[in-house]
Amino acid sequence: MTIIELLVVIIIIFILAGLVLSISSYVQNKGKRARAETEIAAISAALESYKADNGIYPRDNPGNQYTDNLNAKADFDPTQSKYQNASLYLFFQLSGVDATQQPVANMKSYFAFKPQMLGHPAGNTTTVAYIRDPFGNSYGYSTAQAANPGSNTGYNPTYDLWSTVGTGTGATPTPAPAPTPQTLWIKNW
Repeated sequence: MTIIELLVVIIIIFILAGLVLSISSYVQNKGKRARAETEIAAISAALESYKADNGIYPRDNPGNQYTDNLNAKADFDPTQSKYQNASLYLFFQLSGVDATQQPVANMKSYFAFKPQMLGHPAGNTTTVAYIRDPFGNSYGYSTAQAANPGSNTGYNPTYDLWSTVGTGTGATPTPAPAPTPQTLWIKNW
């Protein structure tokens, strides 16, 4: 075997390795998207059960306004505290446990969150900080339009639930990036 033949074989191996790596990244992202779709559907079903028992979807008290202040039409960065606060409130209402995952008296459990669905504060693996999507960010949960009907603050008159699939880059995008962040999101609207 000559050096040229050896170089050709090595180049072919590198090309094949590059193809395999790029395909595996695509497959992983597809799997994450599928898991997020399934989780949103399951959480939505739990929200319907909550509404059947309580007459309304979970909405925090007027003092906090976490779920009413998160706006799916304007808040694009899932690392904002308002995402995590609204998501944590949803966790409390659906799980029936506190942040340390201890049962709360007189609270019903509507959804059993899996460990990989829970985000924790840095350095603390026992306290829940938010519901984490498969991309590592907080799920968005908003009742902004329910709080202010007819406003431009949400998509649904009931609740908005979404995963930004890691596309959030800031509070407000510059003139119309293509595609807009919401077109890539996994959402209930």
